[in-house]
Amino acid sequence: MTLTGSRTYVGFGLGPIQAGLFLYEAFRSGHFARLVVAEVAPPVVNELRAAGGSYRLNIAHPDHVETTSVGPVEAYNPSISEDRERVAATLAEAHEIGTAVPSVESYVAPGEGSLHRVLAAGLTRKVFQSGPRAVVYTAENDNAAAETLERLVLGELPEPLHAQVRSSVQFLNTVIGKMSGLVADPDVGATHASPLLPTATPRGRRAFLVEAFNRILISKIRFDPPFERGITVFDEKENLLPFEEAKLFGHNATHALAAYLGRLMRIQKIAELRSVPGMVPFLRDAFLYESGEALIRRHRGVDRLFTREGYAEYAENLLDRMTNPFLMDTVERVARDPQRKLGWNDRLVGTMRLALSEGIEPRRYAIGAAAACAALSEGVLDGRVRLAELALQLWSSSHPEQAEREKVLALVDKGARCLQNWRKSGFPDLEKFFENVS
Repeated sequence: MTLTGSRTYVGFGLGPIQAGLFLYEAFRSGHFARLVVAEVAPPVVNELRAAGGSYRLNIAHPDHVETTSVGPVEAYNPSISEDRERVAATLAEAHEIGTAVPSVESYVAPGEGSLHRVLAAGLTRKVFQSGPRAVVYTAENDNAAAETLERLVLGELPEPLHAQVRSSVQFLNTVIGKMSGLVADPDVGATHASPLLPTATPRGRRAFLVEAFNRILISKIRFDPPFERGITVFDEKENLLPFEEAKLFGHNATHALAAYLGRLMRIQKIAELRSVPGMVPFLRDAFLYESGEALIRRHRGVDRLFTREGYAEYAENLLDRMTNPFLMDTVERVARDPQRKLGWNDRLVGTMRLALSEGIEPRRYAIGAAAACAALSEGVLDGRVRLAELALQLWSSSHPEQAEREKVLALVDKGARCLQNWRKSGFPDLEKFFENVS
């Protein structure tokens, strides 16, 4: 297998988004001569090298799973000095760079192999060697990821270099609505409709599974022309914030709502929610009339997405994609880390606050927040654990105003009582039950 084109792409982290989005789209664009990845996990680097730099990627379509190969990809471990030197040298010639690590906190680590230090070393070389201008895609699901990484990188460099780096490199935020997963044991999730997943490499036990969706939004690039991206499928937006809010308060919030309700019912797969009476109508109405209506009121006129017609298409498409059985998504994966997802500014409580600020009562997302609280402590539903005490722990660092906090708490408390009654009733049609008790 050979690469065509003349560009160089460098990625940090080799998880599903790097493998199934950045490297994959760079590979299939035909515009790149080199694909390089920096990964600090030695087994991942060793397995990819042993496979000749190629890995297998499983892509979930609505009616089947496609397996394709990507590569060759050069893999280096930046915690090793020799590999770190190669990454820095490659960054100097890179045209596009992508970070896909667990969070913005992962930008900084002890030692010279820290992502921000390696990037600083490579971009310094780019300046002194008059390397090509480059963009850095930040995929860490934080609406200030690009600004955070730029600040950290520049903090490693002398002040006189800052302007030169900024003229050569632009850090871009992203809105990545692509659902993906890493199946540690490829036998997990296999059904009569879905074959066993091929692992990424012959020696590995990890399988990449991503959905086919690839409409990714990025910040507007400010370079003077001519500058063309090699990964051409991404869509530049002048202002990403409305779309970031649509992802967090629409996509992520509804996904979490579905997962925590599924967890309460002891359901394993997100796709199984399709067969739960009233579940999809309940999720759809939360999507449309709580988060959707609030987002439309806040961002009307920005884009067709923020119209009732545009948002209805967005919601319907996402509900279909979320519950795609070929994506093999699990309730456990989507419902993990309830403490973070119940954060004052995160997907459940943040969506409730958005709705309240726009004059909408978010009763369905309050039920989702109650279900997430139950994931932290089952006693929430039967009154053995006071929500106010739990919320104090969850939101203390955000210092919410008392009036807003009490309004949110009252709704979540009401949602907890509704959930308890729904469970006691044997989980009848959810939307009908909700409408009857509301």
